[in-house]
Amino acid sequence: MSETRGVTRAPARRGDRITAPDGTVFRDLNGNGTMEPYEDPRLPVQERVEDLLRRLSVPEKAGLMFQSIIGVPASGSLADEDPATARGTAADLVGSRLMNHFNVHLLPEPRLTARWVNELQRLAVEATPHGIPVTLSTDPRHAWAENQGASFRADHFSAWPEALGLAALRDEDVVREFARTAREEYLAVGLRAALHPTVDLATEPRWARQYGTFGQDPDLAGRLAVAYLDGFEGERLGPGSVACTAKHFPGGGPQKDGEDAHFPYGREQVYPGGMFERHLEPFRRVLERGVSAIMPYYGMPVGLTLHGRPVEEVGFGFNRQVVTGLLREELGFDGVVCTDWGLVTESRTGGRTLPARAWGVEHLDVAERVLKILDAGCDQLGGEQCPEVVVALVERGLVSESRLDVSVRRLLRVKFELGLFDDPFVDEDAAGARVGTPGAVAAGRRAQAESVTVLHREPGVLPLAPGTPVHAEGLEAGALEAAGLRSATAEQAEVAVVRLQAPWEPRDTYMLEAQFHAGSLEFDDGTVRRVADLAAELPVVVTVNLDRPAVLTPLLPHSAALVGVYGTSDAALLDVLAGRVRARGRLPFQLPRSDAAAAASRPDVPGDSPEALFEAGDGLVDEG
Repeated sequence: MSETRGVTRAPARRGDRITAPDGTVFRDLNGNGTMEPYEDPRLPVQERVEDLLRRLSVPEKAGLMFQSIIGVPASGSLADEDPATARGTAADLVGSRLMNHFNVHLLPEPRLTARWVNELQRLAVEATPHGIPVTLSTDPRHAWAENQGASFRADHFSAWPEALGLAALRDEDVVREFARTAREEYLAVGLRAALHPTVDLATEPRWARQYGTFGQDPDLAGRLAVAYLDGFEGERLGPGSVACTAKHFPGGGPQKDGEDAHFPYGREQVYPGGMFERHLEPFRRVLERGVSAIMPYYGMPVGLTLHGRPVEEVGFGFNRQVVTGLLREELGFDGVVCTDWGLVTESRTGGRTLPARAWGVEHLDVAERVLKILDAGCDQLGGEQCPEVVVALVERGLVSESRLDVSVRRLLRVKFELGLFDDPFVDEDAAGARVGTPGAVAAGRRAQAESVTVLHREPGVLPLAPGTPVHAEGLEAGALEAAGLRSATAEQAEVAVVRLQAPWEPRDTYMLEAQFHAGSLEFDDGTVRRVADLAAELPVVVTVNLDRPAVLTPLLPHSAALVGVYGTSDAALLDVLAGRVRARGRLPFQLPRSDAAAAASRPDVPGDSPEALFEAGDGLVDEG
């Protein structure tokens, strides 16, 4: 096939649509007025990939192999970037470093987000040799947990329960409905890659990232993850898809002492129960179904063997036995493998630092860490922005250009499949109307309500009759009245409703640490005493947001009703308490009886806490 498709008039602006002599409309990405094969929308994806690949310089290839955080100005204008606070301006990251995969954090309202996306895509054409479009990714942002290392509150998007709440429903159709809704909202503002689902198992009661999982059961997690991918990616990746990254291979749940591998004290993953294969099960389901990308976790396996061979005790992103041996060769995955964020360099924000998550290879310098990641079989470095290191490795003869081609081919394939080369822009005027629609908000609220898990209920306490005087603690002002109930003092009320957050120990030494709920699962004496004092006067409905298990043992004797939620608004909760929506949630994980019992459980074994207060699957579900 010839290299060109005929000459036309030059477009008014690089990247504009023009018409080739044969009538084909294409985007002139390199601005030469000629339709190159990679610009030809009629050609198969693989042919377009190969044509572009052979045109790229080593710096362009290296730029594709990095995915970094990028700031979005509140105005939605690139002109308003603040170089003092940003990790790098768009002009630097796109135009100088030739990067085109970015992870967004806080976003302005949808129209302004869409405006910024369009400006960024125009910059990608105008400032780079071949006009490679930008792929924008995001952590989950359709629920309640605000943690800039893992997730964001819904804000302008429709709000649903956390993944644990979807697991509590055990309903693949609801998961597909959520994923289709989230996909449409992402598409409206130009987000084309999801750094989710989280397919880890919630087997260590103290681990801080359980709220993003589908619970402790590998079969349930696998089924729901497949439904999730059905909704986001569709039957096959295309212009109407959002490409997903399933994480954290080969299962990030079995953290030693329940600590998280973001931090030096949580770097070890352990398997005292011999359950490595159990954690791999949901990933097998995802890989059989098909997924665009896989992300290994930070964790460093300790004492693990595969096929009788000890596994190198280095973080999974550095681990060739796991990425190439297990994921690529044994399980047959040929999609993108992107590391978790910050394996190579230190991170800084908000006056805090976080060392590179180079667990087990702390002694290596930056170039040596990058080399080990590439040797492991990863295609892309998450949270980093040093493509010049890859260029230098090639120049020094330590990495071949053909090795870069293997990864770049995978990365380009996803961009072409998503249709980004043919149309990366979004409708700014329509964005607001397509995000947070009344139908999506209503569906999310109903899922929040239905996921509520009633663990204990005395006769006659629920549902609350209209007009019931209620003393509420932890609910927003006006919530009771909006639900048809009356706000009252404890002395005047007939029942109390107390909303609590599952306990955690505040920490704030490292960057992001304050946002991770870790440590003890037990409530402080003051909280227990407050509930007990209320219960001495009137029935108390205790509601606990279970972003991870909580020790409810001291609260149970004082609760006329005890309810678990996984990200619900006050309105959704009161829909259940007032009987307008039937709660059908069941616990997605076991609730230990004490901190000591949690510590005695083996981190890799589901439901391993002795004499648990409640078991996974518990929940009082009314029939009908």
